[in-house]
Amino acid sequence: MQLSPAPAALDRPAPIRGGRSVLLVATLILTVVAFQLNSSMISPALPDIAKQLGAPMDAVSQVSSLFFLAGAVGGIVLARWSDFIGRKRALLIVLALIGLGTVLCLISPNLPVLLLGRVLQGASSAAFQISYVILAETLPAAVFPTVLGILTAINGGVGGVDGWIGGLLADAYGFRSLFVVILAVAVIAIVSVALAVPRDGAPSSTGRMDWWGAAALSIGLICLTYFVSTGSGQGWFAPLTLLFLAGTIVALVAFVAIEKRRRTPLVAVQHLRSRQVWPVIAVTVLTLSSVFAVINFTIVILSQNQAVGYGLNASTSALLYLTPPALIGLAAAPLSGWLAGRFGWIRMLRLGLVLSIGALIVVALFPFSPWTVFAMFAVLGVAYNGVVLTTTNGLGVLQSPSEAPAILPSMNGTAFGFGASLGIAIVAPFVMSGDFVLALWISVGISVLALVASLFLMPKTD
Repeated sequence: MQLSPAPAALDRPAPIRGGRSVLLVATLILTVVAFQLNSSMISPALPDIAKQLGAPMDAVSQVSSLFFLAGAVGGIVLARWSDFIGRKRALLIVLALIGLGTVLCLISPNLPVLLLGRVLQGASSAAFQISYVILAETLPAAVFPTVLGILTAINGGVGGVDGWIGGLLADAYGFRSLFVVILAVAVIAIVSVALAVPRDGAPSSTGRMDWWGAAALSIGLICLTYFVSTGSGQGWFAPLTLLFLAGTIVALVAFVAIEKRRRTPLVAVQHLRSRQVWPVIAVTVLTLSSVFAVINFTIVILSQNQAVGYGLNASTSALLYLTPPALIGLAAAPLSGWLAGRFGWIRMLRLGLVLSIGALIVVALFPFSPWTVFAMFAVLGVAYNGVVLTTTNGLGVLQSPSEAPAILPSMNGTAFGFGASLGIAIVAPFVMSGDFVLALWISVGISVLALVASLFLMPKTD
C-alpha cells in the first residue's frame, strides 16, 4: 500500500529549496489559516450571534452549515479552475472572496446578510486544495508528506488557540470582533501570496473550464444537503423534502450527461467509478459528517447548555473542547504524514478511523461526563485531526488522475465542506431538541461507514 510521495504524472520543474521553500510554506500556512479561522473561531460564538441578531438557534446553525456547504461547492470549482488559470491567480481570487465575505459579516445588520458573507467565506475552501497542489508541484518529493501534515493540522484549528480566542472575543466584545481579526489575517495573506508564491507557468490543463458541469454539480450538492436537513426536521415524505430529492436527482443526472460530452470535464465520469478515487471521497464525507459534527457542533452546544449540559460560557467551552484536539492535531499531523510516507497512507488512514470510532463510542456512552469527553477529544486530536485528516488530504493529492492534478484534491475539499455541512444538518434537529445522546450515536454510525468505505480503497499504481 505504499504510494509515491507526489503525483507521478506531474511534469515537475526543479523543486525550490532553502529559504524560498520556507517562505512559500509559511505563506501557504497563512493562507489556509485565513480560511480556517472562519470555521473554528466562529463555533463558540454561535450563541452570541443568536442573541445579538435576535435569531433562533436552529436558524443560527446555518452560520456553520451554509459555510461548509459553500465550501463543498467552491472547493471543487475554484480548485479545478486553478488547473486552467494557474495556482497563484486562483489563490488570490480565493483570498479576495474571504475578504469580501468577512466585510459583509462584520457589518451585517441581520442574519441573512451574515449568511451571505458566510457563503462567500465558505466558497474560499479551495485555499487548502490549491495549497496542497502547490506543495506537490514545487517542493522536493521527500519533504511533501511532512509539510502536507503541517498544512493539514490547520484543518483541525490553528494550533488549538483560535477557538479559545474566538470564545474570549465573543464573550468580551461580541461576535463581530472575530471578523475584524479574520479580515486582518486575510489582508496579510493576500500580500504574502503576491510576493512569495511562484509565478504561474503553463496551465496544467488545456481547454476551457467546464462551468456547466460546475453549475449542475453545485445545484445537486445544495439540493442533497437540504434534502437531508429538511427530511430530518420536517419528515422524509414532506413535500419540500421530496422537492429537494427531485432536484438532487435531476441535477446529478444532468451533471453526468454534461461530463460525458466535455473534452475537459470538471470530473471525468470514469474517475468517479475508480476504487482509487471514490473511496477517498466517501471516507472524507463520512468522517466529516461524524467526527467534525461531534467536535464542532454537538459538544459545543451541549457544553453551553444550562439545563442538561455543562453550563459553560463560550470561551471555557472552546478552551476545553475545541483547543485540545486542535493543539494535539497540530503536533500529530506532521508525524502522521511522515509515518504515512514510510508505512503506507491507506494503512494509516484505517488506523486513524478505528481509533476515532473508539473515542466517539466512549463519548456517546458518557456524554454528560465533561472530563470523559475531554479525554476522548484528546484522543481525537491524534486520531482524527492528526491521522485521518492528514491521510485523506495526502491521498487526495497522490491518487489524483494524472491529466488533472487538482481534480481529486478539489473533490476531496468538496467532500470536506459537504461532509461538515451534512453532519451538522443531520444532527441539528436532535441537538436542538435536547436529544444529545441520539445525535452522538448517529455520528458513531456514520464513522463506522467511513471505515467500511476505506476498505474499498486501492492505491494508485502508476
